[in-house]
Amino acid sequence: MVKILVVEDDKAMNGFVSAYLRDNGYDVSTCYDGEEALAILQEKTFSLIISDIMMPKMDGFELAEAIRATDKTTPIIFMSAKDDKPSKMYGYKLGIDDYVTKPFDIDVLMMKIAALLRRAKIQTEHQLVVGNFTMNSEERSAFIDGEEIAFTAREFDLLFKLLSYPKKTFTRSALMDEFWDYDSSATSRTVDVYMAKLREKTAECDGFEILTVHGLGYKAVLK
Repeated sequence: MVKILVVEDDKAMNGFVSAYLRDNGYDVSTCYDGEEALAILQEKTFSLIISDIMMPKMDGFELAEAIRATDKTTPIIFMSAKDDKPSKMYGYKLGIDDYVTKPFDIDVLMMKIAALLRRAKIQTEHQLVVGNFTMNSEERSAFIDGEEIAFTAREFDLLFKLLSYPKKTFTRSALMDEFWDYDSSATSRTVDVYMAKLREKTAECDGFEILTVHGLGYKAVLK
């Protein structure tokens, strides 16, 4: 079972979020300040940490900094009434993975949690499974219904990126910057050609499709 630590000094909020998580099948531990959280983290490991910022004894910023000093990978979500840009930027600079502003829609929080856990699993296991399609980033292999599919290195990396962030739109320029570096011959049309090849090679996949976001770029959508 996925274990989540909720760090929130408002007992009503802590109880509400924790109960909702438990109702959705998560194993939840709770505490009310950063110092208590660090003590728990010395004894237990968690798949994800949700933390308020403004707390007694040790605030969320200090907690995130302390966690990231020894743990670079466990996802951290801040949920805070602080809605200012400097707080958000500082949180991300410390290494948090997402930021939710109070008051928030609990279902949106749940979707963010699911997305972060999925990405963490991909990074840990180096494997991505969507329907009848499997990719392994360490072995650089891909299969549809157990039959290996041949991708070029760039095709593989593009598809792995899209599937690691389903529903996220990647602009053509962002994809060019990441996957073509300083190749002066690459244009936005080059990205279109690669996407056409990926669609052709994954036509038999039943778990996702690559969509064009007109005027912007591309995204993978799970079926």
